[in-house]
Amino acid sequence: MTALSTDAQSHGDLVTKLKALRANIESVFIGKADAINQMLVGLIARGHVLVEDVPGVGKTVLARAVAKSIDCRFSRIQMTPDLLPSDILGVSVYNDKAGTFDFKQGPIFANIILADEINRTTPRTQSALLEAMNEAQVSVDGRTVRLERPFMVIATQNPFEFEGTYFLPENQLDRFLLRINIGYPDREYERRILREQPDRGALESLSPSMTGSDVLQLQSAADLVRVDDVLMDYLQDVVDATRKHDAIQVGVSPRGALSLLRGAKAMAVLHGRDYAIPDDFKSLFLPAFAHRLVSKSYLHDGHTTSTEQVMLEILENVAAPS
Repeated sequence: MTALSTDAQSHGDLVTKLKALRANIESVFIGKADAINQMLVGLIARGHVLVEDVPGVGKTVLARAVAKSIDCRFSRIQMTPDLLPSDILGVSVYNDKAGTFDFKQGPIFANIILADEINRTTPRTQSALLEAMNEAQVSVDGRTVRLERPFMVIATQNPFEFEGTYFLPENQLDRFLLRINIGYPDREYERRILREQPDRGALESLSPSMTGSDVLQLQSAADLVRVDDVLMDYLQDVVDATRKHDAIQVGVSPRGALSLLRGAKAMAVLHGRDYAIPDDFKSLFLPAFAHRLVSKSYLHDGHTTSTEQVMLEILENVAAPS
């Protein structure tokens, strides 16, 4: 295995810290290694992650575990129907003494943002996150303010068929690098959860195992990951298949293809490589594309499972390089 192409000592330090970060998260979020990997891929790829699943499976626990494991600014926004865009971005308050308006920053001015139950607030307020997610900046009072890096939005949402939820606009869904599902734990891991987490004390006592500067180094390492031409061909073949499939109404856009490429590079870093392999792409095919495709059956019945079934068929039929 080829090590990441950085200074040997700094690489070793990053690998150690990455292992500690994963161990930190696994100590409170039990039994779902794939979900942890995908969350870390989003972090390393400078992307945002949408966690969609039924209530009670650990969406918020996973997001908070990631945030508490990194020594940087964290804010949580509880998305509610009465939330306004200014509650996220901030407001200008008149200063009597100075005779000026002072801008009071909102919770968006942090490194890691947890937007909890994002689809319980209105589309107008959801869209307040759009510029921040796309450009790492916000426009307030006629001026543009850059956000501090690293910057990552982790949003949780309940399935759309739950009462009191709103659809996320397509252009906002497209800004999420990955949409991941957690699912129910198996019996063994659920027993551990029942024994070890009755009061969430372990989550509250988590200590950071990585700094914001460490995250930036990991992100820079992902930029240097090599992707052979045969893998680029494979990526484009899969993307083309989504655009030509009879059951797909809207295929993957170039932005979606770029998201999978960035995710695959981050997955390589996560596994200590400076080169990508087919499995890096295949493991992220559904999380990177599921929220970007629209199948004809989804337009009819509204169930995302129909889209995922088509995607699995495409993944099986498009030959990956050996």
